[in-house]
Amino acid sequence: MSDLMTCMSFGQLMEWILEEERSRGTVFGVHRAYKADPGKGGEIFGRKLENPIGPAAGPHTQLAQNIVASYYAGARFFELKTVQKMDGQELASCINKPCILAEDEGYNCEWSTELTVPDAMGEYIKAWFLLHVMAKEFELGGQDGFQFNISVGYDLAGIKTPKIDAFIEGMKEAKDTAVFKECQEWLLDHTDLFQHVNAEDIKRIPSAVCNSATISTLHGCPPKEIESIADYLLKEKHLNTFIKCNPTLLGYEFARKTMDEMGYDYMAFGDFHFLDDLQYEDAVPMLTRLIELSSQLGLEFGVKITNTFPVDVTRGELPSEEMYMSGKSLFPLSISLAAKLSAQFKGKLRIAYSGGADYYNIDKIVSCGVWPVTVATTLLKPGGYQRFTQMAEKVMEKPLEKWQGVQVEKLSALAEEAKKDQHHLKSIKPLPVRKSDQQVPLLDCFYAPCQEGCPIHQDIPEYIRLTGEGRYKEALEVILDKNPLPFITGTLCAHNCMTKCTRNFYEEPVDVRGTKLMAAKNGYESVLPYVKAKAAISKKTAVVGGGPAGIAAAYFLAREGADVTIFEKEAQLGGVIRYVIPEFRITDSDIEKDLSFIKALGVTVKTGRAIGSVQELKDEGFDSVILAVGAHKHGILSLEKGEVRNALEFLREYKEKNGELSLGKNVVVIGGGNTAMDTARAASRVKGVEKVSLVYRRTKRYMPAAEDELLEVLGEGIQFCELLSPVSLENGSLLCRKMELTQADESGRAGVKETDEWMQVPADTVIAAVGENVPTEFYQANGLAVNEKGRLRLNTQTCETSVAGIYAVGDGSRGAATIVEGIRDAQLAAKDILKKDIVSQHPDQGTNEDCYKKKGILCEKAQASSEADRCLDCSRVCENCVDVCPNRANISIHVPGMEKDQVIHVDYMCNECGNCGTFCPYASAPYKDKFTLFASEADMADSKNDGFTVLDHENRICKVRFLGTEKQCKADDPEDPLFENLRKLILAVICDYSYLIP
Repeated sequence: MSDLMTCMSFGQLMEWILEEERSRGTVFGVHRAYKADPGKGGEIFGRKLENPIGPAAGPHTQLAQNIVASYYAGARFFELKTVQKMDGQELASCINKPCILAEDEGYNCEWSTELTVPDAMGEYIKAWFLLHVMAKEFELGGQDGFQFNISVGYDLAGIKTPKIDAFIEGMKEAKDTAVFKECQEWLLDHTDLFQHVNAEDIKRIPSAVCNSATISTLHGCPPKEIESIADYLLKEKHLNTFIKCNPTLLGYEFARKTMDEMGYDYMAFGDFHFLDDLQYEDAVPMLTRLIELSSQLGLEFGVKITNTFPVDVTRGELPSEEMYMSGKSLFPLSISLAAKLSAQFKGKLRIAYSGGADYYNIDKIVSCGVWPVTVATTLLKPGGYQRFTQMAEKVMEKPLEKWQGVQVEKLSALAEEAKKDQHHLKSIKPLPVRKSDQQVPLLDCFYAPCQEGCPIHQDIPEYIRLTGEGRYKEALEVILDKNPLPFITGTLCAHNCMTKCTRNFYEEPVDVRGTKLMAAKNGYESVLPYVKAKAAISKKTAVVGGGPAGIAAAYFLAREGADVTIFEKEAQLGGVIRYVIPEFRITDSDIEKDLSFIKALGVTVKTGRAIGSVQELKDEGFDSVILAVGAHKHGILSLEKGEVRNALEFLREYKEKNGELSLGKNVVVIGGGNTAMDTARAASRVKGVEKVSLVYRRTKRYMPAAEDELLEVLGEGIQFCELLSPVSLENGSLLCRKMELTQADESGRAGVKETDEWMQVPADTVIAAVGENVPTEFYQANGLAVNEKGRLRLNTQTCETSVAGIYAVGDGSRGAATIVEGIRDAQLAAKDILKKDIVSQHPDQGTNEDCYKKKGILCEKAQASSEADRCLDCSRVCENCVDVCPNRANISIHVPGMEKDQVIHVDYMCNECGNCGTFCPYASAPYKDKFTLFASEADMADSKNDGFTVLDHENRICKVRFLGTEKQCKADDPEDPLFENLRKLILAVICDYSYLIP
């Protein structure tokens, strides 16, 4: 496909807006309109402004539809995408694609508009008309309540070229431009389309589009050049002017220290730009002169913070050598620069702001007297343009006061707060993989990432909804259908579901694990009496091992009527959960509640009996055997000198003796997994222990422990000794070699190498948590085939071993894993033994409206009445690709005859920025992989996407490419051999969404 965008005609844009709003109540996919309060607005540059926020000069102001979507959602100040003398295809060919990565903090490698300068001006003037009409027609606010601000660059010579000069003059006064006349004439010819807009309203749309400019210069631009551009725009063009300033003004040391302390130590940048860019000592006198000049001319002058912050591409993040950082990591730098300049000029320097502004700080920025504020990175995340609504409402809770200067002390406090604010700090762990390994289908691509991320595919959205409604019995019934251990998993589950949750891209994931535990605690008494086995069947199964996997296997079999016996060598069921996991993690009473479910199903339990031979069970009449024996062979860590204790042995003794142990004053735990975290926390509770240290050869960022486990340990004051490799223990001290991180690979994991430095860590006791191994010898003694690692050779679809009728589940089958993976294995084994499905599907009963009401609304757990209020109902509506596309090139359409709405990709609106690929939960990029509408056969030939182009609208004749094969067909001919649901989709576009067709 081509990455060149095609501008729509004004008529197509206007008809699209009107038809979509009237038929679906949306505008370019934005579901909720922001209506300004006329009594709360303010003023800037002598013009009214209903609120002081909007999109930054970037992907959200490149096309007319982007500006329209911003306005409809709540934006009122539009910093239009920068124009420069190099434009159009010449510039687009210089931008490597994809060019945007906004998964967490943002990065991009694009800069000014990819349109030609005349086309860019055309888009801005079309948008100017569209916003005036929408304001009146949809009653969104005053027709004079918003402002456009042009952004020009990158040097004076370029700005003086005829092309850029014509742009500036056309934006200042557009009445003689062809596009202004075209828009006005079209509206006057189509007044019958409007309910509230008449010819007089149209004629009153002002032709003076813009009276302000923001100067964007390249890194390394000399101070004299910057000042000369400002002089020119002020004196010659009589424009209110902002100069973009870069955080490099703060100096390399400040930026590096701040990023390191906030967790962005992996971010690579040198001091080159800091030395090459405008220096602070040059900036101050220059700004002083320009303030004086603008005052003499009766114009406003200020700075726009920020321009860009360049960092190195080190892990293939984008296809370039350097990229520009934005979003939450940029905020502490940008706001610090704003504070520094404000203090320098005693609050008299006007500051427009961009650089990590979002819902959590935008009201604070404005309240300091720093506005207008423009945003980009937050809009690139799920929720997209709709995020403007919440931001605008928050900023305008109070009327916008007339600007009387910046509140210096308040801004300085905000800058200090930013360095510690959790919303801007980097997570202590690298981001987990959010995507599945499935390819996105052409149709029906909605699914709940949490459910797909769960090994047993629990019906998470449904039980979240039921719990939120207080229907705990029904919620627990949904959980128990696939998960017989709601108390254990509600407390200890590794919750991969939460790492996949789309809410991660808003603020924090839905608390799936906590909600499960809530449903279990509140629904237990009501559900237990109804837990009964089905009619008995002629299946007799022995389960060897009474840990989570064994309990789960017994549950699923017994529920279907099988005769099940668990053989457990210990005195009680529960395995590692019972005998190793400390009481401060999970109580015995909660374990017992989970065990009550198998007791209710009539499972026979034989404790204190170790099974050495599978054959003896066969001899007792069991027709199948499930081995759930765990990975109980201790991993070994050998030091050159000294002895270490095994973590599981320690935790078992700790629990048996209720912490009454003798460890000395100083305890060292070696390891970085969850077991190491439990060990350290338990050791810290032993009487006489004064200090517990965790030794790991990398930093905590690369520890395998879950982030919440790490935070628990950090919160208890346990010391992390990072980048140390233990060598020997002698005389109460652990000698460690210091390690050094090397460059991270593409997965983000840093390498590590030895140094020549050493460190002593006080250690009376050393405990190693270095993993456990499966009981290979037991398997071999029973004639079960193992691989080169000593693990069982299994049919992964059934968990059956090399011997028919013998199954293995849980940690003992594949190596140490998670509780829920053990439950998954138990499901697979039980299903194969019974030769039938043993679980049901519980679709989310929410509505599309439930989802759309929550899209774009940031809401942390502490703000919500229940997690159901935060769940986005992704199993009904995903549309991440629709939300995050700046150009609105991914469209959700209703297809008659299909249960749910479908997403199509509109080729002519896409510039291949790649943002939809980041947030699609599938392993795909929708701009390449979704069924695509092409404007013409030529565009279709320029792409490999499956899709179609309409050749004859009236007769519904199309050219279609499906599975790589092209053919011409009549879309409403049922005899034509085209996949029926694709035919429905194409017909829906032709009949119900004809405005999509140029």
